[in-house]
Amino acid sequence: MRNPYFFCFHMLLFICFCVDPLTGFNETAVKANVGVVLDLDTAVGKICKTCISMAIEDFYSNRDYNTMIEPHFRDSRSDVVTAASAAIDLLKNAEVMAIIGPQKSVQADFVIDIGDKVEVPIISPATSPSISPKDSSYFIRSAWCSSSQVEAIAAIVKKFGWREIVFVYEDTNYGSGLVPYITVDLLKSNALVSHQTVIPSDATEDRIRQELYKLTKIRSRVFVVHMVPGLASRFFKVAKEAGMMGKGYVWLIADVLTSLLDSMDPQTMEAMQGVLGVKAYVPESVKLIDFKTRWRKRFHMENPEMDRTELNVIGLWVYDSITVLAEAIERAGVTSPKFNTSVGRGNLTDLEAIGTSLAGPSLVGWIRNHMSKGLSGDFNISNGQLQPSAFEIVNVNGRKEIPVGYWTEQCGISREFKPDDHQDNCSTGKENLDPIVWPGKESKVPKGWEIPVNGQELKVGVPEKNGFNEFVKVETNEETGDVDPTGLSIDVFENVWKKIPYHVPVKYVSVNTEGGGYDELVQKLNEGVFDAVVGDITVTANRSVYADFTFPYTESGVGILVPIKPNERKNAWIFMKPLTTGLWITIGAFFVYTGFVIWVLEHRVNKAFRGPPKQQVGMIFWFSFSTLVFAHREKIRSNLTRFVVIVWVFVVLVLTSSYTANLTSMLTVDQLQPKINDIDDLIRNGESVGYQTGSFVHEFLTKNGILVSERLQNFSTLDQFHEALSKGSRNGGVGAIIDELPYIRLLLSKHCDKYTMIGQIYPTSGLGFAFPKGSPLVYDVSHEILMLKEDRELMVRLTKKWLGDAKECPNADGALSTSQSLNIDSFQGLFVIAGVSSTLALAIFMSRFLYEHQYVLASTTSSRKEKLLGLARIFTREKAESPSPKEACSPDRVGVSAAASPAMSIPCDQDQEMFSQDEGFSTVEITVSQPQQEANS
Repeated sequence: MRNPYFFCFHMLLFICFCVDPLTGFNETAVKANVGVVLDLDTAVGKICKTCISMAIEDFYSNRDYNTMIEPHFRDSRSDVVTAASAAIDLLKNAEVMAIIGPQKSVQADFVIDIGDKVEVPIISPATSPSISPKDSSYFIRSAWCSSSQVEAIAAIVKKFGWREIVFVYEDTNYGSGLVPYITVDLLKSNALVSHQTVIPSDATEDRIRQELYKLTKIRSRVFVVHMVPGLASRFFKVAKEAGMMGKGYVWLIADVLTSLLDSMDPQTMEAMQGVLGVKAYVPESVKLIDFKTRWRKRFHMENPEMDRTELNVIGLWVYDSITVLAEAIERAGVTSPKFNTSVGRGNLTDLEAIGTSLAGPSLVGWIRNHMSKGLSGDFNISNGQLQPSAFEIVNVNGRKEIPVGYWTEQCGISREFKPDDHQDNCSTGKENLDPIVWPGKESKVPKGWEIPVNGQELKVGVPEKNGFNEFVKVETNEETGDVDPTGLSIDVFENVWKKIPYHVPVKYVSVNTEGGGYDELVQKLNEGVFDAVVGDITVTANRSVYADFTFPYTESGVGILVPIKPNERKNAWIFMKPLTTGLWITIGAFFVYTGFVIWVLEHRVNKAFRGPPKQQVGMIFWFSFSTLVFAHREKIRSNLTRFVVIVWVFVVLVLTSSYTANLTSMLTVDQLQPKINDIDDLIRNGESVGYQTGSFVHEFLTKNGILVSERLQNFSTLDQFHEALSKGSRNGGVGAIIDELPYIRLLLSKHCDKYTMIGQIYPTSGLGFAFPKGSPLVYDVSHEILMLKEDRELMVRLTKKWLGDAKECPNADGALSTSQSLNIDSFQGLFVIAGVSSTLALAIFMSRFLYEHQYVLASTTSSRKEKLLGLARIFTREKAESPSPKEACSPDRVGVSAAASPAMSIPCDQDQEMFSQDEGFSTVEITVSQPQQEANS
């Protein structure tokens, strides 16, 4: 032979393909027939076939066993009927104990029904949630259900702040099965599926091009694609031709498509640049690395034409499924006969003639709930469903997929994978993904929304009216015919629009609102007439039915504007204004009471408080009132009096200081007092009320029963407001204006000295811009409005430019420059202190007085009236410094005096009671004889 190496290479190939790979295994083991239904003409089918063969070899090598799986492969040729026919053939002719596959959900749906009929386990990697192990006792899903990835997709949408997505899926049960799940989970992330596009599974490029053209007309630029690799390859190639894989677009792909990116051709990978996808995460291990090396050699040897194909997670799941099935068969054993066939029944179909599997119930019971560690990681089957764990987020960049992060139910999105025992260290930072290359080779996160104008202008409606041009004034360019509006609302909108990265020119269209008002203008958004409405538009609940509003750019609320009363500084009795009538009366009463208490305390011991009755009455008033200017000269002798005077002087000091301050304010500061204090005064006085034409105020006042329509007058300009308020209700005008705060402040800035605001009666949402329902522009414009309002210098400059300087008018905030009369509540504590102090001193004095003269009250021969008159006579006399008769005649006092000086003892037995009649009244006169003092030399 000319080339011995060439001969050896062919012999090696002959050995690999012709010699039974299981030669050398236990020849006495019972064969367990297992059917395998795959699309053997697809990459996935070929990958799974190689994995199944290697799983059988790996399981039965170097171990003792009594049974051994013998696979029977059938090609379903990507057809539903062929897959069902292959399953029946395997059951009838090969008497298989279980069936692996089919790999597609639409095929598995039919085969599962067959498995339930004959009680044979169907172990399929079908991922569609439309078929469920809950509905079939003999179906075991050996892959993650596609609905489990929806939370990961929703987390990505939420992370980047996208509000709308377009769901593109193939027109099969596999594609549509994800619709309800993605809709619900996106709503939880404050996003919504704004549009759905269905692509037939056999769609041509022309059909795909038609559907993509429709997508260019909608606003959202975030697309979630859920389809099989074959259809996805055609779809993305056409999308690139249509210019939809460039800057500003976002494409998210779902598993299983992400897991099969390795099998895509280079042209498809080039078209999918910037695509973001999720797929099942397979942790690396030494066993897995070794298996990949062996599998790559084996697969390329069996399929030399597929040099780019790499092992994916579906092949690993099939490998682990064979391992679990082999263990189950080893435990259950192989029965003979294998099926319990029906006897004595004629005209049976092929399926009925098969009967029911004798090993099926024990096999499925062991497999449906199983937990093990496989090549794919934790291979946990619960109730017939392989349970998901972590998802890997990948980015298509170049000709490969690059991992950028992970998603788990415990941690959400994170840059690094955290095992279950490290979930407490979840990353909470914003940069929890590696850098992503977006379509168009952009590094900046796309906004996810564009205005589908295709070179046209954004049509913005602006209200045209006669008055309040400070907010919106519509002017038309005579040369071009374009509408050129000005005003505060326009300046705010244009400053905001400059910062929004859409770069779309604005075309203003004026709308006359004198007839229909702003409600009809907002409704035109719902009709598609405008792309936005800009002006002094109040955000209300009724209008929000037809449009979405931005955050208000002005303050909110409805206020009442009323005229100011004339200045009262020239009033002759203004000196009485600082205090209310009640306070004046209270002060006078306390002056009299305090003077009386002081007179009682000083009358017996102070000659200044004695004398004729007229003099004593005058002293009562003189002493207390003289404390106002601290002009009293009388010396006081009693400590109780000093206590009362100290407290009273403090009270007088506070009262005089307060009176002086309030009177000074009234005489020097303009007193801007409103003619009407609140809305109740308007209703009670029957005043007419003005409001702005086209405003919602009329509806608010009438529907809430505050005012009737007959008492309301509408005005269009500030001058009309001013004229109506100047006239008043009695002269055909109005007594007040009820309008929103921005308009009221505008009127106050022009007529600050004539009107004032008396308060807010209704908390509105303020003035904002309107956009069509569901427009993501609302979020972006609102964000920029908030940024503008935080830039106080710019906002103040715009407001001052159009509405004037509010600081120049103190009434703009509803705070009147007025001094109110002081009332008794302001000094209640002082009066309580003064009253308690005087009363307490009076009570102490009376207690002492009665105790010193208790012998008068103790007299048994006098009547009650005579006793009181006796006490009165004693009180009117000047108190002597000598001891009282009671003290002088007391036993203790007598004893002490006698002991000190017998000659000085008082002969108490000489006391006499003298009674006399005075004008018909009996009086008691008590005299005590003075002791005769003997001279002692």
